[in-house]
Amino acid sequence: MGKSIERFNARERILHWFVMVSFFMLVFSGLGLYSRIFHGYFDLFGGGEAAIFVHKYTGVVFFVSSVLLFFNHFKEMNFFDEDDRRWFKLLGGYLDRDPEHINSGKFNAGQKAYGLFMGIATIILGVTGFINWFPGSFPIGIVQISLLIHGLLFILFIMFVIVHAYLTTIGNPGTLESMIYGNVRKIWAKTHHPKWYKEISGQ
Repeated sequence: MGKSIERFNARERILHWFVMVSFFMLVFSGLGLYSRIFHGYFDLFGGGEAAIFVHKYTGVVFFVSSVLLFFNHFKEMNFFDEDDRRWFKLLGGYLDRDPEHINSGKFNAGQKAYGLFMGIATIILGVTGFINWFPGSFPIGIVQISLLIHGLLFILFIMFVIVHAYLTTIGNPGTLESMIYGNVRKIWAKTHHPKWYKEISGQ
């Protein structure tokens, strides 16, 4: 097995990068739609009409890749055991000077909650995005509610993605390697996900 073990296969990594790239394209193409003070971002796409065109079709790419990634990990994320409840109780140990490493599986409780939020929010964004794309096909009240929900989820997504980016880089060194190369060091797996390491290594 060597010093490293596989955490994510090629399909999972490709889906993740599709989600990430399309997400940031949606952010920059959508900022101008969110508020006039961000209209300058339209210039990145050659103007407002072009930015809206990019936003619509990139939204389809994001929706499909995000939903596929969600269901790819659904079996590992859709349950919470006693170790996960302890993770929530201790907030993952992130606020302790001498944090306890909890006996987490492939995904800890925070990652499971984040994954479930991403999956559910993506479906809602897809539905509201479809309504916003064809506003003339729906009652004005539905379109207004759809725009409100779409905008609120847009803000929540950005907040969660900033936290996710921090925890997978500076917050937990060695994590990003799993999304680039697919592998993580054994010592990283033993430290952060001991239950998962024991399952796949038998040690």
